[in-house]
Amino acid sequence: MRRIPAQALAALVLLLSPTATLLAQDGKDAVMAHIESRAGTYGEVAQQIWDLAEVGYLEDRSSALLQHQLAQGGFRLETGVAGMPTAFVASWGEGSPVIGILAEFDALPGISQERAPERAVREGAGAGHACGHHLFGTGSVAAALAVKDWLQSSGTSGTIRLYGTPAEEGGAGKVYLVRGGLFDDVDAVLHWHASDANDASPGQSLANKSAKFRFHGTSAHAAAAPERGRSALDAVEAMNHMINLMREHVPQETRIHYVITSGGAAPNVIPDFAEVYYYVRHPDPEQVVDIFDRVEAAARGAALGTGTEVQFEVIHGIFALLPNEALAEVVNENLLAVGGVDYDEKEKAFAEALRESLPDDAPPLASAAEIQPFEMKPAGGSTDVGDVSWVVPTAGLDAATWVPGTAAHSWQAIASGGTSIGEKGMLVAAKTLARTAVDLFQNPSLVAEAAAEYRDRVGADFRYISLVGDRDPPLDYRRPAGER
Repeated sequence: MRRIPAQALAALVLLLSPTATLLAQDGKDAVMAHIESRAGTYGEVAQQIWDLAEVGYLEDRSSALLQHQLAQGGFRLETGVAGMPTAFVASWGEGSPVIGILAEFDALPGISQERAPERAVREGAGAGHACGHHLFGTGSVAAALAVKDWLQSSGTSGTIRLYGTPAEEGGAGKVYLVRGGLFDDVDAVLHWHASDANDASPGQSLANKSAKFRFHGTSAHAAAAPERGRSALDAVEAMNHMINLMREHVPQETRIHYVITSGGAAPNVIPDFAEVYYYVRHPDPEQVVDIFDRVEAAARGAALGTGTEVQFEVIHGIFALLPNEALAEVVNENLLAVGGVDYDEKEKAFAEALRESLPDDAPPLASAAEIQPFEMKPAGGSTDVGDVSWVVPTAGLDAATWVPGTAAHSWQAIASGGTSIGEKGMLVAAKTLARTAVDLFQNPSLVAEAAAEYRDRVGADFRYISLVGDRDPPLDYRRPAGER
């Protein structure tokens, strides 16, 4: 299939229907003005979620804050969907097209930071928004509210739908929404993410499957009666050693990570329980399943060799992102129209101070105002947006919510996201998503082109089967082992 570039389509629409083009521009101006007029409110909501820093499936107050904004805006709300108490779907309008926008709001455990440009752990906080999901969720809600206001005032037909998706960080909340059929009637899905740059390029991600391996042994005095003990921690260490040897014998694109989440409490007590949490990644989900099976076999071998027992719980499994260039081109055109982030003097001072902790080759601060070239990006991290992209055409963007050069999952990301720097990037994303939605509502050919590309990429025989199988959402995966 030869795909018509979005720029050519736009020119064709202009020639055939200048009135429609003017109406589209009016709609884009309207949604941008709507977002700008409420920028202060959205900033306050985002910072409240930053303060809460609630982790996966425990984001009760964060989810409620976003739901409140949508309910006030006239959206119909379905809460606790797909077996997840903090998940929700907010809809406005009737009929097609149905345009979905994704919203995330979970924080990362084990890292916290004050709103400061130097390292300053936030007292009493065991988690932080090191991936910017407080901005992601709020910015997406802002876009949905703006589009709803335009649909209502213009009399345009269609449905705008906001998906509140919990536990992106390892809990795969979107997988359960997809598995539950909540995207079955959607024509296109839009999303965005916090970043240190503005970029709407299509790209791929890594498929990912994770599990917690729990070993049970026998406690005993480590000095007085070591022969009576069977160390669960020894089993974890034996498993980890085998996996580290296995790294030489897996495809080079593979990524395997682990963290020991429980390993005992005192050196003189042989641990009768230990737990290790594993991620297995690869661009191909079939390779992920194969490698994960080998990890499972290593766990059984470790248990056998140490005289312990092992059980494991699959926590999440997600597909790689399926790019959609047709839809991504529309997002990119709107990002170019919105532009990047310009710092005021206070923000420049904060950014310059924070840059002292970044690598010497960090991009200049001025790059936050730039839009990165549109090109296919290689696979990097993982996201449960991947599963959504395999059932409906999906595209998104990154927005410069962090000081250029900042890495995701860092204290610098938490710090930037807790300031007006983060809020400005969030508004760039909200405006871009809202403008793109206007295009999709007013130009059925864009939706049709994205759908045709989607069908070509998945193939006629594709059937979605979740990597998590039939398990229920792991609602307690962020709770310590002793609190489950």
